Amino acid sequence: MKITLEELRAWVSVVDTGSITAAAEQLGQTSSGISRALSRLESKLRTTLLNRTTRRLALTEEGQIFLEHARQILTSVEQAEEQIAHRSGMPSGRLRINAAAPFMLHLIVPLVEAFSKRYPLINLELNTNDIVIDLLEQQTDIAIRIGELRDSTMHARKLGSSAILLVASPAYLQKYGTPANVTDLESHQLIGFSQVETHNVWPVLQRDGEYLRIKPNITASSGETIRHLALAGQGIARLSDFVSREDRAAGRLVQVLQDETHELRLPIHAVYYRNNMLFSRITCFLDFLREQIETKKLL
Repeated sequence: MKITLEELRAWVSVVDTGSITAAAEQLGQTSSGISRALSRLESKLRTTLLNRTTRRLALTEEGQIFLEHARQILTSVEQAEEQIAHRSGMPSGRLRINAAAPFMLHLIVPLVEAFSKRYPLINLELNTNDIVIDLLEQQTDIAIRIGELRDSTMHARKLGSSAILLVASPAYLQKYGTPANVTDLESHQLIGFSQVETHNVWPVLQRDGEYLRIKPNITASSGETIRHLALAGQGIARLSDFVSREDRAAGRLVQVLQDETHELRLPIHAVYYRNNMLFSRITCFLDFLREQIETKKLL
């Protein structure tokens, strides 16, 4: 019985992604190839690892036990590869990065090509989530978090900060008029966040001197969805400078209440658990990201 790393990777990926199709996509293989790898693995072990139904996959008791060993084996192989690569001065292996969709799309994705050229042996896995995640539960190496940090158990590196602006499309402003002051916002369509209530605090002051907390007419969980709603002329939105910069430069969005907007910047951090075997990959990425942000003035 000779179990291969390919079979172990297929098995763990199926469990992590929840389906053979998703595992095939993650590993760049065919669904039939993943299915055959699982069948070979179960045949070699002479046991059933997964109970398959039309809707879901469920681990058997033997599958749960074997999963822990498989993860340990793959981790040991990754660590060995990392050590050898470190000795040669070239970090390698998979680096899992999680960020809110706007940060991923507008800041990280445009830098992937340059990063891959500099570190060709590091394989990036990019995942988006607009709420705070548990790094261990989501198997994430680095998470980008916008706003004040609450978890002090993790290492964090500040990448910069982003100004908050109020924007709307020219078509919306032509149809409904441009607000001249904060009070005028009461007669406008306001687009807000459905999950993070603090994001519905806008950087303009009410008569009592407090920041305006809006009651949105339309809500969405993702800043990128809110951007598209604003582009579609559905109302006025609060967006980070880096999210709306290209749209404003192209005239697709216009800043409103610019003179009444107060400086409100949200800190942006990269957070991670210190893992010595992953650390060179993490530092390579964070150093590169900070370098690009500073030289290109991305934040």
